[in-house]
Amino acid sequence: MAAREILIVDDEVGIRELLSEILFDEGYKVHLAENAAQAREFRSRQEPDLVLLDIWMPDTDGVSLLKEWVAQGLLTMPVVMMSGHGTIETAVEATRIGAVDFLEKPVALQKLLDTVARAVQKGMPHPQQQPDTGQSETGAGAADCSMLSLDLPLREAHDIFDTLYFNHHVRQEGGNMARVAQKAGLERTHLYRKLKQLGIKLAKKEADDDQP
Repeated sequence: MAAREILIVDDEVGIRELLSEILFDEGYKVHLAENAAQAREFRSRQEPDLVLLDIWMPDTDGVSLLKEWVAQGLLTMPVVMMSGHGTIETAVEATRIGAVDFLEKPVALQKLLDTVARAVQKGMPHPQQQPDTGQSETGAGAADCSMLSLDLPLREAHDIFDTLYFNHHVRQEGGNMARVAQKAGLERTHLYRKLKQLGIKLAKKEADDDQP
């Protein structure tokens, strides 16, 4: 059986070399790209079995590249995002767009191997859709809840779920916070406090909308 091929996209040479050595020793065939341009060029020639994609890169960041691949119909392989400055919001955004998982740097060895093995094994079972293209309520919820790894600490998983939950209802209610509060069963002040805690920013018209 041919070795699975992994593309590592990271602007830090030390990270690229370290991950390459680890994965090569595990029997993977590894390709390297130091920026989004090189990753684009590689993807135009072939489809790897997995991409490890850094979020914070000069010129084009990883999330923007992920969006490009979705728009061009090229997100046909699993992508795991990496970041040394990871936040819950970034993880949610990347997985909502189409990434299958998220690793924080420095990456623990066993966490890396487990995540890579799981992503390669699962592949991309469902065709990817561009974000916010009018999925049904049930479909959108199911797609969002698929970033949500059961390997996360409980508090982190809870925060990710809450972020998905409130973003979904804010979109569904067109930014009408009175209706969002009613749906969530929260008082308005508690709702705003929760959104602030999760880092969910509202447009001014949404924050000012008091109509039931």
